[in-house]
Amino acid sequence: MVDRQKIETILRRRFPGSDLGQVAAAANAIMGLHDEWEEVQRPDPGRLTEELSRGSRLLVFRRTDHDEHA
Repeated sequence: MVDRQKIETILRRRFPGSDLGQVAAAANAIMGLHDEWEEVQRPDPGRLTEELSRGSRLLVFRRTDHDEHA
């Protein structure tokens, strides 16, 4: 479960000029993501190909190491 207060804290730090309404709206959107998205830990290439052939929309994310961009 995602901690809403943690999300709001991160958003306030990341976007210091934002008002509380903007932060709350962004937090609401982030909190709602779990209903629409599913995390795939170890994607199977065969299954991904099958999903794509059925018209699924797939997005793959990778967390980057901040040191890589320094």
